[in-house]
Amino acid sequence: MTDKRVPLENYVEYPGPDMLSRITAFTADLKRRRSVRDFDNRPVDDAVIHAAIDAAGSAPSGANHQPWHFAVIQDPVKRRALREAAEAEERAFYEGKAGEEWLDALAPLGTDASKPFLEHAPVIIAIFAQKRGGVTVEESRKNYYINESVGIACGFMLAALHQAGLVTLTHTPNPMRFLNTVCERPADEKAFMLIVAGYPAPNATVPEHALIKKSLDDISSWI
Repeated sequence: MTDKRVPLENYVEYPGPDMLSRITAFTADLKRRRSVRDFDNRPVDDAVIHAAIDAAGSAPSGANHQPWHFAVIQDPVKRRALREAAEAEERAFYEGKAGEEWLDALAPLGTDASKPFLEHAPVIIAIFAQKRGGVTVEESRKNYYINESVGIACGFMLAALHQAGLVTLTHTPNPMRFLNTVCERPADEKAFMLIVAGYPAPNATVPEHALIKKSLDDISSWI
């Protein structure tokens, strides 16, 4: 494919004070986001989920190949199969596979092998990373920077769902090969992450430990 250039469209430049106020407001809103495990059973409009996937699909990617697929799991039978498979992997994890150091790190969060939200939360999205693809679905070329690209797309999705007023949870049972079966995805795709979303249950809580965030000075340097 030849290098063909087109004019940059839809760019908006803001005055200096507006730049700071906009990013400060955006940051303050993102800082309200919490990983939640207690979900209300109220349904979420499909249009909201479509919009969140659309936002994720706009993320930058290696060679613009967009090496991702988002599978929205709604069928109750598949939800049950998902939970059973995930909890089996989680039991193995907590019963020794993780190792003491990892379990000690997780202890303040109060997590365990039980994952009822995989059946009860209104939105479950499985994200798959594709080894091969291209700028159209008909192509089958090598993809590049796959993990980086899909990770950015997941970040876009989390921000979009938060913007919609939903709470979210990222879940990554290891291994996740069972997701290919549950979601009927080809073997050359790799399950990357589950994103759980919905409204918080009336009695929802979050671990106090999760509120601890490193300071700006701790996470940045100016060289």
